[in-house]
Amino acid sequence: MREPQLVTAEGLPERVTIYEVGARDGLQNESAIVDVAVKAEFVNRLVDAGLTTIETTSFVHPKWVPQLADAAELLERLDLPDGVRAPVLVPNERGLDRALAAGVREIAIFASATETFAAKNLNSTLDDQFAMFTPTIERALGASLTVRGYVSMCYGDPWEGDVPIDQVVKVGARLVELGCHELSLGDTIGVATPGQVTALITAFGAAGVPVDKLAVHFHDTYGQALANTLTALREGVTTVDSSAGGLGGCPYAESATGNLATEDLLWQLNGLGIRTGVDLEKLVTTSTWMATQLGKPSPSRVVQALAG
Repeated sequence: MREPQLVTAEGLPERVTIYEVGARDGLQNESAIVDVAVKAEFVNRLVDAGLTTIETTSFVHPKWVPQLADAAELLERLDLPDGVRAPVLVPNERGLDRALAAGVREIAIFASATETFAAKNLNSTLDDQFAMFTPTIERALGASLTVRGYVSMCYGDPWEGDVPIDQVVKVGARLVELGCHELSLGDTIGVATPGQVTALITAFGAAGVPVDKLAVHFHDTYGQALANTLTALREGVTTVDSSAGGLGGCPYAESATGNLATEDLLWQLNGLGIRTGVDLEKLVTTSTWMATQLGKPSPSRVVQALAG
């Protein structure tokens, strides 16, 4: 297998944590229902490739995301080694109840940075959304769970257009105040450019949210995901969300294409000498296998290049 030439660059972290979202954010956007046994094998293959943080599923009501209706059964099938984190997405207290019953130790909640997306995705308003997930966060923390916060539509909204930076910061800072240990800034429709990334991270710092609490989550709709990721790394971010094989999108935002592919991210990080602990060859093999299960090719450029 070909590897990129190693040439380091100044101003970048020595190590990056890849927060793998393919099993949840990737598969929830598939039109077909993937068998739970396939999902379990997918997660196990991701672990074997060296990924240590894998968002496995979601306890959203099956009516809204039928692709993940088997969340509890999937977790029962998994026997992950020590040191592997397996967070799940939880929308509300009912979802938290199901997660706690399944023995989950880490959850993620999701918020919107815009009014329209809050209405369409959460059936709420920008301010009222906090009333929905505040008790979820409080109960989770009380049960000694770790809580991650997602903020969607940080860089642009398909209905509202440009999103004011201070509006994003207000939502994100409030999640941190509520106790979220990490904040993932989502470019839900993939419109961000590096200048926006720098400006948003800088604004969070000015608001008292340190960069070590920030993660980035880019979609590649306009081909900017890797450039935006590199910009975030130069600003001090060390956690990057990505999806094996480039799976995913957003079921509530039709213009959103796939997530940044983990293989594409790895190619860049490996070339820069940034450690991740992930085996690129094993990951390409996994994504090629998953593409066969889904009956369509992987959109990852690295998978196409190395598996072709």
